[in-house]
Amino acid sequence: MKSKYSIGLDVVIDEFQLEEIYLPTEAKEIKVCSTEVDRPGLALSGFFEMFDPSRIQIIGKAEHQYLSKLSGTQRNLRIDAFLKEKPVAIITTSKMSVFDEMLAMARANGVPLLRTPVRTSEFLASLIAYLNTSLAPRITRHGVLVEVYGEGMLILGDSGIGKSETAIELVKRGHRLIADDAVEIKRVSAKTLVGTAPELIRYYIELRGIGIVDVRRLFGMGAVKATERIDLVINLEHWDPEKMYDRFGLEEQYENILGIDVPSITIPVHPGRNLAVVLEIAAMNNRQKKMGYNTAEEFNKRLMEQDFE
Repeated sequence: MKSKYSIGLDVVIDEFQLEEIYLPTEAKEIKVCSTEVDRPGLALSGFFEMFDPSRIQIIGKAEHQYLSKLSGTQRNLRIDAFLKEKPVAIITTSKMSVFDEMLAMARANGVPLLRTPVRTSEFLASLIAYLNTSLAPRITRHGVLVEVYGEGMLILGDSGIGKSETAIELVKRGHRLIADDAVEIKRVSAKTLVGTAPELIRYYIELRGIGIVDVRRLFGMGAVKATERIDLVINLEHWDPEKMYDRFGLEEQYENILGIDVPSITIPVHPGRNLAVVLEIAAMNNRQKKMGYNTAEEFNKRLMEQDFE
């Protein structure tokens, strides 16, 4: 699957400590834009109808063994046809030797040739996971992301409603800050959203009247985290006495972010309400729901049983 985002091949090389057998140009100039990875067995046998040159091609033991069984002339023809498709990069695994024909054709067609000592299945799993994260669809939301009792909580609300103050109170209570003001959200799988902070403002938080605070330096490394999965969305809004708020928790709310429905809660804010404690309870309650116990449903069941008696 092609992505509208891309990363330089140099980033992949650095991440996996790949050996550079041949590079036609500087690695940072070669862009990887597909989250898909191929093992080109069919392509090496001559079938190219489904071949996608934007995908990184992995030469494992099966492909290497197949090519080694061919005669020199056949191997040359198969590799020539494969390299003429100009794949974005070829990586040989398990530190296997690179065929002379492969190196010659890579040079002739300007195809990067790399090698790793890691076994094929292990390397494939790591590379796919890495590309899914690096090239994931993403958006930036104005809000705060914190980790509370292992739950990633995205706090949204109007400017000045108290998102940052609530986050700093949670940090003081032993929880962790991921992002303040701007949260970069990536969809890393069909069910998972991961949030982080832009590099420029990572680990900083803005408190009106005080200014910018470096949370990592004030509270220590244990008070911050680089990334976190988004498990729950908290919508803070000014208390409206005319509005009927859910008092039982039976109504399930969701916030759709990048096509994924994330459980959400709307919390009214007014002076004197301890939002940090409320969010701690919300985190524990959400975790309990994921473990199969819904307090609101259990309480409603007891009420219904009482009415029938």
